Amino acid sequence: MSKAFTKEPDGHQDDDDDDLPRLPQIPPGSKNYITPQGYAALKTELLALIDEERPKVVETVHWAASNGDRSENGDYLYGKKRLREIDRRIRFLTKRLEMAEVVEPSVHSGSDQVFFGATVTYVDDEEVERTITILGIDEAQTSQGQVSWVAPVARALLKARVGDEVPLPTPAGVRMLEVLAVQYPPSPAQLK
Repeated sequence: MSKAFTKEPDGHQDDDDDDLPRLPQIPPGSKNYITPQGYAALKTELLALIDEERPKVVETVHWAASNGDRSENGDYLYGKKRLREIDRRIRFLTKRLEMAEVVEPSVHSGSDQVFFGATVTYVDDEEVERTITILGIDEAQTSQGQVSWVAPVARALLKARVGDEVPLPTPAGVRMLEVLAVQYPPSPAQLK
């Protein structure tokens, strides 16, 4: 078989986007909502990869390649692998930033209705009280009480008002959630 039809030894190809992380599903016809802070964090990461980390790794790979035998050169092999990882992350971040729709949650400050960016306190039908913040799929961290706006609990709560009871379909059956409080971050003008 021709070498043109074989994979690299580690199974990766530089131009292969199949290695990109699976993008969380966005409902058809919807946008990839993100807060200004989330957008800034993704952009900062992208620029750091492009301007700082990638050039350092390229320099290391160049130096390692100049040392001769590449087949047993750890700096070269690790550097090439790290370059592929960096390039995949750059492609991923670039795509996510291109499709992002920045939404400022503070425009709803003072509202008792749940919209993107709200911090919602609710109680379920088993009297368990929880507080979550509804954020974009690229910025939500469940360990910090943040959920993606496409998560079932967020979808159930969106557009509800304080005092409303909303159904949350679960595998164990429908649970009822009562909205107790809704808060938004202050607007930049309110901080001055």
